[in-house]
Amino acid sequence: MSVQKTLLAAGAFCLAGTLAHAGNEIPVAGDTYIISRDGQNFRGSHRIYNRMSDGLIEVEYCGRSYWVRYATVAWTQLEVQQNYVVRVEYNWGKGWRPICEHPEEQVTLQGLGVEEDPRVVVQNDGASIRRINRFAVIREAFRPVDGDKAAKSYHGN
Repeated sequence: MSVQKTLLAAGAFCLAGTLAHAGNEIPVAGDTYIISRDGQNFRGSHRIYNRMSDGLIEVEYCGRSYWVRYATVAWTQLEVQQNYVVRVEYNWGKGWRPICEHPEEQVTLQGLGVEEDPRVVVQNDGASIRRINRFAVIREAFRPVDGDKAAKSYHGN
């Protein structure tokens, strides 16, 4: 193989790796991703998580709970609209094992209450749903109703 072809192949490999993993994450054994393929050719992927974290929502694929970004659900829908095959796959350290077919049929933006166009959700990296501040909700729950006085604190004596 010529030097030029070798460099071209190496560049294509690096580009595919860059496109594959949002956030510069390198998959390791135990990671789960939604992967898009055109036949056997890799197109792209989004990581899905086994536990809750900020900015993620709980969904269920093939009877198992995962946490994903709204943008991941939107991206999945867009890939299927372009006739690519999308599956949930698990990295078992020696390759990828498909564990769930047709995730786009199981979780949709509309099913999550998001009416925005999937392209907008992907571009914004999430739905523009008003986020709820938990502490504001708790504070509001303890606010006295008009005319009522706030209860005295146990420590106020």
